[in-house]
Amino acid sequence: MSSTRLPSKVLQDIAGQPMLARVVLRTRRARSVSQVVIATTTDPADDAIFDYCRTHGFPVFRGSQFDVLDRYYQAARLYQAEVLVRLTADCPLMDPAEIDHVVDEFERAGVDFAANRLPPPWKRTYPIGLDIEVCTFAALARAWQEAKQPYEREHVMPYLYDEEGRFKTLVVDHDPDYGGLRWTVDTPEDLEAVRRIYAAFGGDDGFSWLEVLDLYSQHPELKSINQSIAAKTLTNVDHRLENQK
Repeated sequence: MSSTRLPSKVLQDIAGQPMLARVVLRTRRARSVSQVVIATTTDPADDAIFDYCRTHGFPVFRGSQFDVLDRYYQAARLYQAEVLVRLTADCPLMDPAEIDHVVDEFERAGVDFAANRLPPPWKRTYPIGLDIEVCTFAALARAWQEAKQPYEREHVMPYLYDEEGRFKTLVVDHDPDYGGLRWTVDTPEDLEAVRRIYAAFGGDDGFSWLEVLDLYSQHPELKSINQSIAAKTLTNVDHRLENQK
């Protein structure tokens, strides 16, 4: 709820449902996902998220506001996860078929960590907002024990991929490259773009990311709504984490 660029963004309305609900309901359709758990914080501002989840039957865990790696680890341990799929709640166009694709590639390759994108300076080939990370609990537990840098604690997974050879990793790329499209929600402009996309599908959330691509080809003006927004980099951290130490 304390997002700096769009406060309370995860409960912002998108065609009659909060963004958080859109993410959860779409994610639940992935055949590879057995349970969806919301990992929010103990900050009083996030009481609204906790209350919404309890009211609507969404499993929810509360942990550290700034040490997000600890929050994920504690949630995964509590729910006895063997493999984790990490998504963020500001991605209301998340595609269950793409989740399954990344999980399938993770299992096929027998790696510790797989993702369909890595943050800058790495190159992405999927739209921002389809970001999927998969890892074993064992790998997450090792990261939780060993990661020391603030960005490793805040961004959860960097310790698994930011040093070559530390873990077995896989990046799932797409050809052609659609990495220039922005479908996440981090600003008012992003929210406007996503609301227009949902409106184009009549408020229903059963559409795929490929159907959104078709929509963009038919209505190129959609891209201009938020194309000037700069994405955050791996080293962007909330310095409140450092101040707690």
